[in-house]
Amino acid sequence: MATDRDEQRRQQRELEEIRRSFAEMGARMGSLFDPADSDEQEAPRQSAQPAAPAGPLPLGLQGRPRWWWAAALALLFIAGTAFGWILPKGGEPEAAPPAPQTTTATTAVPRTTVATRTVVSVPEQCLEAAELADEIISALTRNERDNSLALNLRDYSVANQACREEASP
Repeated sequence: MATDRDEQRRQQRELEEIRRSFAEMGARMGSLFDPADSDEQEAPRQSAQPAAPAGPLPLGLQGRPRWWWAAALALLFIAGTAFGWILPKGGEPEAAPPAPQTTTATTAVPRTTVATRTVVSVPEQCLEAAELADEIISALTRNERDNSLALNLRDYSVANQACREEASP
């Protein structure tokens, strides 16, 4: 029984020591969650703050908040869009003077156009290769890896080579 009390006291002391060390560390580092005590925390916080920049900031960056820059960029974007919409396009002359009309006798020659129609034909081997490829992809998607997959893959390779030979000039 005495050892249990001694053990409890030892654990209490260790716990108090850990709490004290955390409190000291928090006082040195400063806390983001607790409000700072004016007397205890001013000196450590001053040392924890980053130093001021070495040189002066460039012109225009010295005291403007970030929202100001975002507003200025948005305004610039809106102004550019408005000018692009209002100003005439390069390919469309707005008020071009009409071209002088000349009266010359010209005869219109009717153009004859021959409608050519291209007939697309696909070799049979290419159709067979496409169908086999679809079957292979379907089997792989369903996770069916058996002997029929190997046979379809072999047939696809043969049909694909024949398709290439037929389609090449």
